[in-house]
Amino acid sequence: MKIVQFITRMDDVGGAQIHVLDLSLSLKEAGHEVTVLSMGTGPVTEELKEHGITCVELMNLQLKIHPVHDGLALMQLCRFLKEWEPDILATHSSKAGMLGRIAGKMCNVPTVFTAHGWAFSEGVPERKRKVYGLLERAAGKISTGVITVSQYDYQLALKHKVIPPSNMRTIHNSIPDIPLPPPDRVPGVTKLIMIARFAFPKDHHHLLKALEQIEGLPWELDLVGDGPLLETMKEQVKRGPIADRVNFLGKSRDIPELLARSHILVLTSRHEGLPISIIEGMRSGLPIVASDVGGVNELIDDGHNGFLIPRDDTGLLTKRLNSLMVKKQLMEKMGQMSRQKYEQHFAFDQMRNQTVKMYADILGRSVENKKLVLSTKKREV
Repeated sequence: MKIVQFITRMDDVGGAQIHVLDLSLSLKEAGHEVTVLSMGTGPVTEELKEHGITCVELMNLQLKIHPVHDGLALMQLCRFLKEWEPDILATHSSKAGMLGRIAGKMCNVPTVFTAHGWAFSEGVPERKRKVYGLLERAAGKISTGVITVSQYDYQLALKHKVIPPSNMRTIHNSIPDIPLPPPDRVPGVTKLIMIARFAFPKDHHHLLKALEQIEGLPWELDLVGDGPLLETMKEQVKRGPIADRVNFLGKSRDIPELLARSHILVLTSRHEGLPISIIEGMRSGLPIVASDVGGVNELIDDGHNGFLIPRDDTGLLTKRLNSLMVKKQLMEKMGQMSRQKYEQHFAFDQMRNQTVKMYADILGRSVENKKLVLSTKKREV
């Protein structure tokens, strides 16, 4: 198949970008022809190009809704689709999902939108929830197929009547299993790690407040990522009582090495889809402590491979982290359960095969519809 992967931005490294990277490389390896469209370039596009995948930048594409720029980006997208004539347009993230489905309808290209968490999820600011709920219902009328990365998002889409269930499937995110570096942990100090952008959906402040309440135990926290709230968070930490225990590491592609130095992966969020960072932690055999939002409880069995924390429950977060720091055997056992769950339920090949089947089914349905239209026209003549 000729497949276009269209994602809003590639000048950043997040879960959706990693998903597009891993999926595109795997699709190319399986013999499909893949092109990636996006706003901006960065480490992910460079890696794609190194593996022979064409990356095209849509110059007028912007994150925020802007009628003029969105219209120009739509025109550029339509020109590309008419020239390249792909079998499938696969879109990721809200803006690309919206423009991609419109362009697919205009250019008669079957489109599959992967929702990496809905913008109308609980935890999103109310005004934004309402706007994107209306937009997604409108886009749903022209959607040929939607992939949700969690059952939570599937049920949320049904509740909001975004798209009929016949056009929607849940395919859990995954990441390839790779040779991992051996554990390289400093004895006597519990190393925690959080891999997340410094932006509103992620709640670093919640984690820092919880850690401030832990007394008498040696620990360090590595914060991996960047984003618009990075400098604000650095200032907050500098003024607080745990400044000497918190390390800001910036963006990194050395995630396996950082996880090998860590004991616990933490993710405090206001809303989520199915976080890639948690799956990375599971692959590395770490216990997970994370906010119980979105599809997180499809990754974590509370009390088995980690702990689920209700949004904003700082007291319970402190208690669970303290418990793992003290009970080393529990920490080790939960880490083993994480690795086991990754192997049994989040194999990358399974995710890729399910995705290709979805593409093929949507393409087949589109071909049948075209035949039906042609047959009807012939009878009318």
